[in-house]
Amino acid sequence: MRRSQYNNRIESSVLHYLSICAFVFIFAWLSRCSYPETTTHYSRRNIIYGKASYYGPKFHGRKTANGEIFDQNALTAAHRSLPFGTMCKVTNRANKKSVIVRINDRGPFVRNRILDLSYQAMKMLDGLQSGVINVRIEIIKYGS
Repeated sequence: MRRSQYNNRIESSVLHYLSICAFVFIFAWLSRCSYPETTTHYSRRNIIYGKASYYGPKFHGRKTANGEIFDQNALTAAHRSLPFGTMCKVTNRANKKSVIVRINDRGPFVRNRILDLSYQAMKMLDGLQSGVINVRIEIIKYGS
């Protein structure tokens, strides 16, 4: 076999390999784009466990991360990554009391906590005295 035929065969193999890689990449990218927003790294049952704290008077009247004004008496919460507008049922694992909150801010910025509740939401869960409670978060509806 001559050297030019050998080089042509290698170039052909490389082009074939690259076209297959491009096809796989495009297919993977397009299939990922077709999934709804609800496919995230959270469990399939949309349940998260962890610790929650609250924030209230100090932040009352200030802007939240989504641009609205924080109301400590509203049933809202802050989460690091859930989309704004996500509705969550938060249950205090100690007394089984629950409240439905809407994600409208980012946080908490304290290690080992997964949710910052508004003052009113924490009050309804009977967690004001302890300040930090173990919670079960069930995602009811993802925001956009």
